[in-house]
Amino acid sequence: MSGTTTAGNRRTAGVPRQWRGTEASGGANRWVVLLVLCVSLLLVAVDATVLHVAVPAVTEDLRPGGIELLWIVDVYPLVCASLLILFGTLGDRVGRRRVLLLGYALFGAASAIAAFAPNPQILIMARALLGVGGAMIMPATLSILRQVFPDRRERALAIGIWSAVAAVGAAVGPLLGGFLVENFWWGSVFLVNLPLMIVALPVGRWLLPESTGDKNGPWDVLGALMAACGLFCVVLGVKRVGSGAGPLDAVTAAPVLVGVVLLVLFVRRQRRRTHPLVDLKLFARPAFSISVGCIVLALLALVGLELIAAQYLQLVLGLTPLETGLRLLPLTFAAMAAGLVGSRMLQWLGPRAMVVVGFALTALAVLSLTAMGLSDRPAVLVGGFIVLGFGLETTLFSAYESMLNEASSGSAGGAAAIGETSYQLGAGIGIALLGSVMNAAYKPGVSSVPGVPASASSDASQSLGAAYKVSDRLGGHAGEALRSASRAAFVHGLHVTLAVSAGLLTLGALAALRLPKAMECAGDDEEPDQGSADQQGTADQQGTADKQGTADKQGPECTDAPDVPARLDRATVAAES
Repeated sequence: MSGTTTAGNRRTAGVPRQWRGTEASGGANRWVVLLVLCVSLLLVAVDATVLHVAVPAVTEDLRPGGIELLWIVDVYPLVCASLLILFGTLGDRVGRRRVLLLGYALFGAASAIAAFAPNPQILIMARALLGVGGAMIMPATLSILRQVFPDRRERALAIGIWSAVAAVGAAVGPLLGGFLVENFWWGSVFLVNLPLMIVALPVGRWLLPESTGDKNGPWDVLGALMAACGLFCVVLGVKRVGSGAGPLDAVTAAPVLVGVVLLVLFVRRQRRRTHPLVDLKLFARPAFSISVGCIVLALLALVGLELIAAQYLQLVLGLTPLETGLRLLPLTFAAMAAGLVGSRMLQWLGPRAMVVVGFALTALAVLSLTAMGLSDRPAVLVGGFIVLGFGLETTLFSAYESMLNEASSGSAGGAAAIGETSYQLGAGIGIALLGSVMNAAYKPGVSSVPGVPASASSDASQSLGAAYKVSDRLGGHAGEALRSASRAAFVHGLHVTLAVSAGLLTLGALAALRLPKAMECAGDDEEPDQGSADQQGTADQQGTADKQGTADKQGPECTDAPDVPARLDRATVAAES
């Protein structure tokens, strides 16, 4: 039997025995490890948004130019997204805990430099280093989680908590930043990271298990650099489009073209290598590729929409930044709730139904928000945001869980990096796409306002904020007419954007129909030894039959299935046996 001739008592590479199975000590420590990983993720998620409300204070103090200010804000997510695959696969080779702890140290040092940056150039450099540290931390947390929780049911609960923490971090960032800037100085938004990093380094070294993947063959340094440079160029171009640059502009199109060429060469290189940096065969598994696509679609449909909604609350309804943040809190609380109950939902509904339901709820919430108009409707907004947050987190939780389950223990870092990269790309493309849709629907409404000069109309067509400045400058009847027309045009554009977003979410629901119907759980990653292979196979068949009978009676419950090395399908396993 070729599938068991070399099994012996082999364990998953690099996984300490006490972190596998269900021993009492290991069972207790797994949840402590999850706590440490969640704190790590919280810092990275908060830092992605905490600077947004501090931009005016930074501008007043450091006096950056327009390009410098853009880089101060964007260099962190740009660098982080570019290096996720590099550090995710490096962790598989040299040790995930090692990369995570190095990320802690770099994140803390970069935070200190950013807090006391004397000029824009130093702040940009520090933000770039924060992006490097974040790229070390993010895939490491998810891949260590994959190792520490070998049982899929426990891992689903852990991923739910992990994703709920990510939702909290994204929402807490602006609120924390606003509080710190109002009471201290703008550098405090970075300095708050230091105490947590000082604690996280020794605690992480003491508690977190070290693990690696398959070390066969050398690490593909050239491939890692190609992936990093390619992603950097693509994300840079996408962010330029999202900032209002034309997609055919040379400064925008050139990096996108270079990035696409590098990524194509990277894929060809990985296919030719005996020991590839990223196992592209994962994408041949429908559950993995569809899960990645669902993550991209969910973020593509909603991140740009969230930005537009924040503008609507402040510019159309006249809410302050703090009131806007509080109005969006129900979305975050709903996302937290979905993450915490996601494990039970996944076991009952199965991956396919859960992702479809999540997309459907999110699309329904998006369509309900078309009731937003020129006047405030708090009940409609709160209800829509609650359903939106619950549906979005349901989709992302199940997609992440299914994607990570399809990867073997040895490739967990690479799989986690692919998931995080798809998240970042979906967010960037979403801002660019929905922002373009919004602008296309908004501009006609302010292009020919009676009594407003053509030059003023051209300036007002850039954004609603610009239209308000032009109307204040014009004054009188013309100014009031422009202000009224621009508000109505913005609301019309918002409705069009909501419709496009709902269409993208519907495509995601249709794509999710190819996901597995039931949740299959592997109790352990170890292979049976040769002597008991036949007996174990009989027991597995009997156990699967019993559980399948229960599943047929009660619905798509979680069923045990062998966790085959290299994630072979059942037909291949049967043939080899």
